Amino acid sequence: MYSDEEYAEDEYSYGHHDQYSNQYDREHMVPDKVKKVMSYMQDMIADRNINELNTLYETSIPELTEQYYKTCEWPEFEEIANYVRADPVFHNLYKELYYRHLYARVPGSLHLEQRLESYWNYCELFNYIISAESPVMLELPNQWLWEIIDEFIYQFQSFSQYRAKMAKKSEAEIDTLKRNTKTWSVHSILSVLHHLVDKSNINKQLEVYNNQGNSEEIQDVAGEFGRHSLYKMLGYFSLVGLLRLHSLLGDYYQAIKVLENIELNKNSQHSKVPGCQITISYYVGFAYMMMRRYADAIRTFSNSLLYIQKTKQNFQTKSYQNDQINKQTDQMYMLLAICLVLHPQRIDESLQTTLREKQFADKMNKMQRGDIKEFESCFMSACPKFVSPVAPPFDSPEAHLEPAKLQLQVFMEEVEQQQMLPTIRSYLKLYTTMPLEKLAGFVDIKDEEFRNYLLAFKHKMQNVVWTKGTSGLEGEFQSGSEVDFYIDKNMIHIADTKVARRYGDFFIRQIHKFAELNRNLRDE
Repeated sequence: MYSDEEYAEDEYSYGHHDQYSNQYDREHMVPDKVKKVMSYMQDMIADRNINELNTLYETSIPELTEQYYKTCEWPEFEEIANYVRADPVFHNLYKELYYRHLYARVPGSLHLEQRLESYWNYCELFNYIISAESPVMLELPNQWLWEIIDEFIYQFQSFSQYRAKMAKKSEAEIDTLKRNTKTWSVHSILSVLHHLVDKSNINKQLEVYNNQGNSEEIQDVAGEFGRHSLYKMLGYFSLVGLLRLHSLLGDYYQAIKVLENIELNKNSQHSKVPGCQITISYYVGFAYMMMRRYADAIRTFSNSLLYIQKTKQNFQTKSYQNDQINKQTDQMYMLLAICLVLHPQRIDESLQTTLREKQFADKMNKMQRGDIKEFESCFMSACPKFVSPVAPPFDSPEAHLEPAKLQLQVFMEEVEQQQMLPTIRSYLKLYTTMPLEKLAGFVDIKDEEFRNYLLAFKHKMQNVVWTKGTSGLEGEFQSGSEVDFYIDKNMIHIADTKVARRYGDFFIRQIHKFAELNRNLRDE
């Protein structure tokens, strides 16, 4: 499809050796252990042996990567083709792992042709699953299925940013991009995810599940495809993929709406994949923050971070996504800090301690003092890498920066409206009554302008907060301020609504931790 001279030679190119000698050398570079594992994995896929596949995927392949391919690419499929049976599905699955490793471990050697080839490989794999007239005879571990969907969206995101960076593109690369305008387009990604959701009937299954339906009722609505674990889990993970995709595009309402049949405030029974749960929390929390639903954002981040604290040992080394999980965890702490500055409230003591230990206290103090640069810095370090829904013009060298600039602008407009509120809050805590003009004099603002700030304070502290129901968009208006007030003529009457601190919960948690520590010591 593309001429060889358009692309640089890869690391398996051996100068002037002829093609057959080259292929022979490359095949004999593949370690015997890799050949055996690949052959065995193909057998296990054919047998649909989930337990063995899980061990291979989460243990054997990462070990081979660390041993042989930590800083270089895995063998191309042609190099192992003689050691496995001819099977297009295994071919697609192997290439998916191959390109994923390229993106994760050797992104510096990744070139345009490989980005395009990875897209076509995904198209073949998803077409095989979606276009089948009856369910395909394929079963894969949930962790693998999640990472296929997650990587599919990550590579779209990566390609969108790569395509937008025009400054260092050669003429050949620009010509290739112009010929492939529909490759990695947002429409194709949306199409795949929605087809997987529809094929699995996952929304109908979740609806029956949420209404306390039994397994027979769920099976009835699942349909021929949705009864199969492969389609059911791909449908579920595609909903999470749509959450992520809409967030990257800046459509936060739609991002949460696609999850309306997933109970965000309960641990899901359909997904025990930590990476999936953390992704849900990160993007839902971020969407809430951008929709000015700070109480819901704080609750979402807090629940997820407590979950990570309790279960981190269980998934710390299981997945290649460990680095991504750690990064998203740090980002959630940063976003939690931003939300607490904009909407102060009490959080779990252990999270408060972690925020101090991770040195967020200094950042929070700067933001509370109205440091706009600190808000911008924290937002840009914690937000997702936004993308544009359309391909940028080829004569714009900084098009890749525009989506993030737009979202930053929206966020900073909200911050600037609240810039005076922490100062006003600190004065209101000190008094029960105060003449308006006197308080305005303290902050050196004209009376009428200060009255506007007080009204803004009342408005900004009123948030839509989720109370019940499955949909994360549902909620009621509630005041989240720890001080309340009203203005009678020119007198401000202040009521402290701060709830007294409860020490019982803290000591109960410490007792449980001590009891668990005792049990662990006895078991050892």
